[in-house]
Amino acid sequence: MKVELNNVSLSIQQDAHLIEILKEVCLQVRLGVIHALLGPSGSGKSTLLYAINRLREIQRGEITLEGEDIRQINVYELRRRIGLVIQKPRFFPGTVGDNILFGPRLWVKDHLTLADPKHYLEMVGLDPDWVARDPNTLSGGQQQRVSLARTLANNPEVLLLDEPTSALDAQASEHLETLITNLCRERELTVIWVTHDVHQAERIANDVTLLYRGRVVEQGQAKRFFGGPSTEEGRSFLAGKLGGEL
Repeated sequence: MKVELNNVSLSIQQDAHLIEILKEVCLQVRLGVIHALLGPSGSGKSTLLYAINRLREIQRGEITLEGEDIRQINVYELRRRIGLVIQKPRFFPGTVGDNILFGPRLWVKDHLTLADPKHYLEMVGLDPDWVARDPNTLSGGQQQRVSLARTLANNPEVLLLDEPTSALDAQASEHLETLITNLCRERELTVIWVTHDVHQAERIANDVTLLYRGRVVEQGQAKRFFGGPSTEEGRSFLAGKLGGEL
């Protein structure tokens, strides 16, 4: 497996209470596939992505990348290999081009060999001349795509996507879905994709995991899941009847 979670639990402090967000999660993600994370709001989907990228630290269990515990990997190296695109990205000071090349400048020894940031803007369907723009002046959907371009510039092995098309129109969403699908096929990129759009997951996903109240309740091939879930929670989710409280 490319990425594997074994009995992962994660809690956060909220006021005087300890809230368990992930509860003994086991997850297997195959090389070169799109693995959709589904579940109602509050199921722990985004937190799971942050744990894989070590933006949140787990209290119990183990997360591995190609069999190696991610806690044994230098965190900067880990985040180069496992890229994360969040719903509301934050940008470093500088232009769009500066942001796209921020990561490569840290790990590419010969800066003369750096890729042209315009290439990555074209990849995500944006005007390549935007390299000189301030990313904070862009719309939410444009910022999401710049964030994706910045992540792809690091040439990651694994891509974590948290609702990457939530602010995009239908045409831009289709472009991004096609791009990611092609990268999986051509580069064996492994993608873990959080989405609330069941129809999108059915279109793009090879595998699916359904989270409910911090636990994995169903996991397997997407065709099998959408053809007929094996659990009551799965059937309720596809029928739009699964509540979202922890």
